Amino acid sequence: MELTWYGRTCVRLKGRDAVVVADAYQSVVGPTGRGITGDIVTFSHDDDAPLPKARGRTTRDGATHLPTSLEDAFILDGPGEYEVRHVFVTGVRTYRDDRRGAERGHNVAFVVELDGVHVVHLGDIAHALTEEKLGEIGTVDVACVPLGGHLSPTKAAELVAQLDPKIVVPMPICDDDAVCEPILARFLHEMGATASEPQARLSIMPGGLPDETTTVLLESRGKV
Repeated sequence: MELTWYGRTCVRLKGRDAVVVADAYQSVVGPTGRGITGDIVTFSHDDDAPLPKARGRTTRDGATHLPTSLEDAFILDGPGEYEVRHVFVTGVRTYRDDRRGAERGHNVAFVVELDGVHVVHLGDIAHALTEEKLGEIGTVDVACVPLGGHLSPTKAAELVAQLDPKIVVPMPICDDDAVCEPILARFLHEMGATASEPQARLSIMPGGLPDETTTVLLESRGKV
């Protein structure tokens, strides 16, 4: 499986049988998608609300918020268990604040099983997980974790400790590199990791996962 980060919380997972794209907002990848394609699209939160709920549906202003390159993809934006193109996806209800969504609303963490690898994409989560939510998420090989916004580096590291993944992919959601750099540095410190040169993409095989939790930095491949 190949994992690519497109900026903010937009991630593309390419497997043998299907491609899953998470949070492909036009503000990140542009209206045409800059060539990003996929069979399944997940949305963790209503960043460009209201989002289309089904293939081909448009929003109230008459425009879809999907990049044109993904208009034929199967859309998932709520909690539940799904099987699409032999890919198992589980959506787990979470929140974008630590007050059960009272301030910023709901979030959906999506667990994708692709090529034998379990990836959790946490979206814009902003709180630690309960035992119930951890049970719904299950075993995690790769965790895509947001940084900045309402999830501090310390809370992000605590969340990683709860999930106990083999690989952590940070997703800085701040717009300014000058703001992102100290947040990322603090997260790496909390993780006991050292900064490495960001790579274009991450290739993952079930038999090639590290023994201990490893943080991998990726380059943003998106519009900004």
